[in-house]
Formats: sequence, C-alpha cells, structure tokens
Amino acid sequence: MTPDHEWSRSPAGRTTLPELLRGHRRAAGLTQAELASRAGVGVRTVRDLERGRSNRPQRTTVELLAGALALTGTSRAAFLAAARGAGAEPASPDATSTALAVGGGNATSAAAPADRSVALPPPVELIGRERDLTELAEMLTAERGPRLVSLVGLAGVGKTALATSVAHLVAAAHPAGVAGVLVGEGADGPDVLAASMSVLGVARLSELVALLAGRPTLLVMDAVERAPGPVAATLHRLLGALPSLRVLVTGRHPVGLPGERVWPVAPLDVPPPEAEHSGLESWPAVALFTARLAQVRREPPAPAELPALAALVRRLGGLPLAIELMAARGRLLDLTELLDRYGDRVLDLATHADASAHPAWDAPEALGSRRSGPDTSAAVSVAVTLRDAVAFSYRLLASDEQAALRQLAVFGNRWSVELAEEMLVDEADRDGTVAIDPVPLLDRFVELGLLSVRGTGSFRFRLLDAVRDYAVEQAAGGGELTCIRRRHAEVIARLVARTASDLIGPRLPDAVHRLDEMSSDISSSLAHAATDDPLTALRLAACLTRWWRFRGRDVVGRQWLRRLLADPRTADADPLLRGWAALGVARLAAEHGAGAEELSTARAALDTFRQAGDVTGELEARNVLGTLLISVRRQDEAREQAEALLRLAARNGRTRDLAVAQNSLAWHEIRAGDLAAARRRLAAVDRLAAESGEQRLRVLGWANRAEVARLEGWYADAIDRGRRAIAALSELGDPGRRRRVLGTVGLALAQDGRAAEATAVLTELRAGGGEALPARSVPRPRSDDSELVWGGPEAGLCALIEGNLALHRGDRELAAEWFAAAADHAGQDRRDVVEALVGLAASTADPSVLDRLDRVCVESGIRLLPQESGLLYALIAARGGPAQ
Repeated sequence: MTPDHEWSRSPAGRTTLPELLRGHRRAAGLTQAELASRAGVGVRTVRDLERGRSNRPQRTTVELLAGALALTGTSRAAFLAAARGAGAEPASPDATSTALAVGGGNATSAAAPADRSVALPPPVELIGRERDLTELAEMLTAERGPRLVSLVGLAGVGKTALATSVAHLVAAAHPAGVAGVLVGEGADGPDVLAASMSVLGVARLSELVALLAGRPTLLVMDAVERAPGPVAATLHRLLGALPSLRVLVTGRHPVGLPGERVWPVAPLDVPPPEAEHSGLESWPAVALFTARLAQVRREPPAPAELPALAALVRRLGGLPLAIELMAARGRLLDLTELLDRYGDRVLDLATHADASAHPAWDAPEALGSRRSGPDTSAAVSVAVTLRDAVAFSYRLLASDEQAALRQLAVFGNRWSVELAEEMLVDEADRDGTVAIDPVPLLDRFVELGLLSVRGTGSFRFRLLDAVRDYAVEQAAGGGELTCIRRRHAEVIARLVARTASDLIGPRLPDAVHRLDEMSSDISSSLAHAATDDPLTALRLAACLTRWWRFRGRDVVGRQWLRRLLADPRTADADPLLRGWAALGVARLAAEHGAGAEELSTARAALDTFRQAGDVTGELEARNVLGTLLISVRRQDEAREQAEALLRLAARNGRTRDLAVAQNSLAWHEIRAGDLAAARRRLAAVDRLAAESGEQRLRVLGWANRAEVARLEGWYADAIDRGRRAIAALSELGDPGRRRRVLGTVGLALAQDGRAAEATAVLTELRAGGGEALPARSVPRPRSDDSELVWGGPEAGLCALIEGNLALHRGDRELAAEWFAAAADHAGQDRRDVVEALVGLAASTADPSVLDRLDRVCVESGIRLLPQESGLLYALIAARGGPAQ
C-alpha cells in the first residue's frame, strides 16, 4: 500500500495541465475519445496533453477543451492558467468546486510555510449534498468537534466525492496542510503509517510531531475497509501523538475507535410516486441523472419520458453510481426503453469492461484515479455489479443480522420501529412473550449505510433499494421468502386493523395518511396472502373499505373483496368478518353505480349483524342499504332504513350515527320538496358531527347545505358553501363526494350567470372523464361547441351545467339538447333528472315532456319546488293539469 502518487503532482507543488485535464475528464466520466469528439480536437491531442508531451498547447485548443468539460469560474481560470504554465491558484476558503494547488511532500522542518497546499485532486461538482457539506464542514472546523469522522455507505453512494469536497472546503482551517491516502488491498500497519506520514511530508512520526507543531492538519483516508485492522491501529497512534490532527475517512463500515463520529452517506432524494412531471428537476437524483445524460446525448428528456425518468431514479434508489451507470446507457436507449429493459435488473448494472474509463468504479471511493509505486500490481477490490457492491456490505453482518435484513427487506416503503419489532419476533414466540429490541440492529444497518432514516414521523426507516433487492434474492435462494411474506402480510393486516378504527372520527386524516404511506406494502401483502393465506387477506381487505373509497379505488377494492369471499378457504371464517367484507363490497359498489348488483349482499350483511347483536355493524349496514335502495329508486324503503338507523343510534347513544341518519333524512326532505325541513336536519348534522369530532360528516353537511341553498335560489351562498366543502374534501381525500359538490357549485355558477367560472368547473370535472354519454344523448356538435362530444363520470351533471349556461345565453335550442342529454344519462341522480326535464320543458315548451316529468316524479317520490313549478306554469296551464 502506498499513498496515491497522483496527489504529489509537480516538484513545485502546483497542479499541471496534464493532471488537471485528466482529473476533470475523469470527473466528467469521459474517455479521451469522447472528450476529443465533444471538443472538436483530435484524440491524439488529448492523449499528448495528458501525458505531458505537448508543453505549449494552442490557446484555442485549451479553450475548446475547457468548454467541452463545462468548466466555469475558478475551475476554468485554473485550467487556462495551467496551460500558460502559471499553475493553478489556491482556492478561496469557501470554494467547493475548484482546482487547487497540490502540495509536495518536501517540507521537512517546523519552519514550513504557514499555509501549506491541499494535496488532493480537484473536487467534483456535487448535486444534492449541500446539507452534508455544510454540517461536515462545521464539524471539522468546530473547536471541540470530533477528531475522527467516518463517511460510511455503500460503494457508489458518493463517499469519496463528498470527502474530497469537504476537505477542500475546510482547507483554510488547516494551515499545516490537507493530504490524502488511498488504502490498498491487504496493506499492513507499517504500510498505512508510512503512507500517512509520507503524504504529510515526513518519514518518521517524531518528525511529523515537530513539523505540525500543534497546527491544525487534516488527513483524508479513503477506502479504509480494504485494511480495517491496520487502519484502526495507525489512526489510533496518529491521533494519540498529534493533538492537532483531524482525520476524515471513507469506507463501507466505521473504523471503530473511541470518539469516532460516524456519518452515514445516504443516496440522493428521489421524487415520490405521484411526481411524474412537475418539479422533477428539483429532486437531486433527477438532477444527477439529467446531468449525466447530457454527457451522452444532446436532447434533454422529452415530456413523454418524464414518468420513466421519475420511475428510473426511484428504482435505482437514488444511488449515484447506479444513476450514472444507467444514464450512460441513454446514449442508445430512450428513458422508457431503459425502464423497460433494466427496471427489474438494477442489481446487474455493471461498468464498462475497460475500468479505466470509469475510475470511480475501479476504486469506488478512490481519491486518486490510479495507483503507482510498489503496490500497483496489487489486486483492487472491484465491485463489478451493484450486486457485488451490496454483497460486500452484506458479508460484514453477523448471521443473525443477515437474517433480520432478509426479513425487513420485504417492506416496500418506509416502516417504523414497531413494525420491525413485529417482523423480527421469533417464530417460536409468536405471542411476543420475549421482547426483541430492534433499535441496536437498525443502528448497525445505519452504521453500514444499508438503512435510510428520513423524516420525523414514526414511518421513517427504509432499506436502500439495492440492499432490499439483494436481501430478497438471498431470502428466495434460502427458501425462506414465502414464510417471510406470510409474516409480512400478518403484520400489515394487524397494522390496518389498528388503523381502521381511526378512519371514523377526528383522527381520519392521520389514519388515511398512515395507510397512504404503507400503500405499496398493503398491495404486496394482499397479493401474496390472497394465494398463500386467504383468511389473512380477507381480514386485511375487510378493514380497507373506507380507505379504498376515500382514495377512489372502489372498483379494485370491490374486486378483491368479492374474490376473497368466493374463495372456499374463507367459507368457515368468522361470520362477522365475512359480514364486514360483504358490507364493504356493497359500499364500494355504490361508489361506481353498481349498487343494484349488491342489494342482496347488503341485506345479508344486515341480517348477520342483527343475529349477532352487533350494533355497530347493524348501524353501518342500514346506512349502506339505504344508499343502495336510493340507487334503485326505492326511496320509501331507503327512508325507512334511515329512520330505523336514527332510532337505533338514539337508543344506543351513538352521536356520530345520529348525524349520519339526519344527513340521510335531509336528502329525503329535499326529495319531498321540504327545503326548510332539510335545513333543520342539516343544522342537527353540524351540531352532532361537531360533538363527536367527526369532521368529515360536518363537511358532508356543508355540501348538502350548499345544494339546499342552490335549490332555494341563493346561488352566491351555495357557491361559498360548496367551495368550502370542496377544500375540506380535498384534504380529507374523498374524490367521489368532491366531484358531486363541484357539480353543485358549477350549477349554481351557471344559474347565476357566471359563465367563465362555470366553464372552469366543467373543465375540472371533465379532466377525470372516461365514461361517455350514450350516443343518442350527445347533443349534435356545432362549430363553436367543441366540447359537446365529451362524456365522463359526471357527464350528466356537466350536461345539466351546459344546459343552464345555454339557457342563460338565450340559446334555447342548444339548451334543450343539453337538458335532454342530462335527462337520458343513466347514472344521474333522480333529483338531477327532474331538474333536467324541467329545463327541457322550459326550453322547448313541449307538453309531452311534462308527461315524462310526471312519471319520474311519481316513480321517485320527488315533488317539484316552487320555482320549478313557476318555470312550467304556462306549459302546465296549456296542458290543462298540474304537474306532480
């Protein structure tokens, strides 16, 4: 083992042009041929300059090279100065990305200059490491800061680049010099000590004591995992003899000396799954990928590639080395092709066969890019693939630590200490009689850079993606993956069961957020347990109904519940469990207009709860059954269920359920045309919901109050109340309800003549479209109405809004077509159908429309409101009989 002799550049202690050119080229990840092509010069020119064969290069050639290397500021100035033979100028103390003078090793006395040079290669530009740089610099310059700081992490996470930049940043605070040593494979104690003293300019420890004379000095030691014992012994000796010496080391694991400050180097932050287009460039992992991609192709990522870009950096776990290796493949493949080809094979990412083209991979933490001296033929620990890099750290763990890592690798997203504790319980002690504290184990994983800890909530732990993939491979190879996945499903099922009770009441937003955080684990647990352990899957799915509903996943949720209920292996499950699952099927069906299909399912669930004397289940079943009965136009039965719900809730002192019942009965009052009674019931809803801490119910009451205000003709009040409810529903997460309230606001705006605002509401409603109106119900297109052919989940509501807008403009022909489309839409609420038919009759003055209106009112038990009767007065009089 020798010091990296590229750190002792020239006899004058200055960085020469060959050294700067080679260093900047390698930092940019370019071969000589690639740099020559980018600069527009011959490859022989680059080769001769790097070998020092061209002493006086043309100024134009040097400027072309500087431009191709994207050098700016002091880096460019130092490069051009070196070409003129002036050498590089020392950097200012706050410079973080400059070419610095390299110190020689010829100082032999205490009379050495007060400000020695920095014997390190130029720092590379770092992305996303601002906090690390700042805090490490403060640590290494604080008067009582640690004297030994270890940057720990996986190969390729960027330890060496960070150490180099930090060392340059704090150089001014170490006037006796900053120097570095690259540890070689198999080095012994004398080798490490000799190399350390050599880069500091002496041959004996006593000389070093005299040379430094108490002046601050920084020694950077790279790749210490190659000789952990000799490194620890050497640093113990140096730190004991030199009180003014500070050491910054990089490695896969800490040195293990007293007073050592371990600094885990985490991968770069990646965008969350929901971020696929906007603001991607602000995420460090994306910024690094695009920067490296720009080195191999001219075009930036196209808009169509952005989702693949976000998915790629997430799949790569923000690991800089993996990002650079993947970006290099962008020379031939676009980002979507990269994701398709390599998305499931990140552990197989490898370097080019010519390791010299990727010096950072040849020695992942090397401060210098090549070695010389007696040990140049020694084997270097080369990580050929990401799998090899992770395997190195995995082998540092004890067998029980490896087993724990394999168990925790099944978590797909962030998890808590409590979940880790449940996963790691002994199979022979499933009841948890013997407590297992996972904290020391997690600390060990953090110490080795295997575990990321982000955020302040309880769910802040996550294994690095490459580590997780490798550990899953090991579990599968050992035949234990199925058992681990079964345990994972049980743990997630218990978590969801504990959380489900909070989906009702004041803790609803927190509960929804908690399940959102675990959504990937919920999905993987459900998928595995549905085949391996369907009873656990049924317990899990039965508790997810409300969350699926709030997150607009009603179709998928209903499919899961139906599949699990139909599985013969769950036929003997607890009847109450099957009852809740069946009720979930019915509730979710109502969300997407399939309530009629599950009416018998809801009735069966109600019977189950009544037979078991389960009041909570009966209350919930009556509420769901009432909703389904309305959807099949059996309003009188629906009202009976709401009244039975009110009586049962009052008898059992269930305040929240009283509010639910009053809210349902308010709709029936609207149906009957008694808006005053509806207002009174909604006032009771607000009071009862507030008493029970049920914010969501209050919001639903606000939404219904907005509809009442609209029907009364108080449009401004309806708009204000509706917008207030929309804002609250956006926070709570209930997309179906939010769309309905948005329709109420749009109708009020259209009826109030606020066309521009109503059009904006239409645009928002249609943004989530997908379901088309029946062909016969779509108004014929006109040259100035490009939106007429649209259909979506709220198509009937949108048609009703369009009809009112056209009517307000005086275009009765177009209004009639829109009202007809709204009335024909099968998914429309019957009250909306009545409103559409009133608009159609008023627009066309067609008496036959009144006959249809009468039939709908009779079937639905709906009474016309006074203002609706007023609109139709002349037509009713002409027909010779009152409308219903």
